[in-house]
Amino acid sequence: MDKYTHETPAVGQSPALNEAKAVDAILRAVLVDVLGLEADSVRDFGADTGLFGYLPELDSMAVATLLTEMEDRLMIVIEDDEVDGEMLESFGTLLAFAQNKRSGN
Repeated sequence: MDKYTHETPAVGQSPALNEAKAVDAILRAVLVDVLGLEADSVRDFGADTGLFGYLPELDSMAVATLLTEMEDRLMIVIEDDEVDGEMLESFGTLLAFAQNKRSGN
């Protein structure tokens, strides 16, 4: 499986749930690829896992690369005024941001 594919959704799952799982998987892959983190470590990230200020790999230069990769892989546009410390505070806040962008919010 390459970095752009994800599991086929199970039969009977709602499209919203499938979309949420897809965004989660893509975001985790972006973190592994951009920050050079171990996949097992990122797989264990919970909603409250700290990111900016907690992961030494996520410095200001890495943030720019991370956001660009998120845009490319999730097919979203992230405006400069949307980027703040709260968005990058934890895996949960970054995931919620990505899911909202994918849903058009």
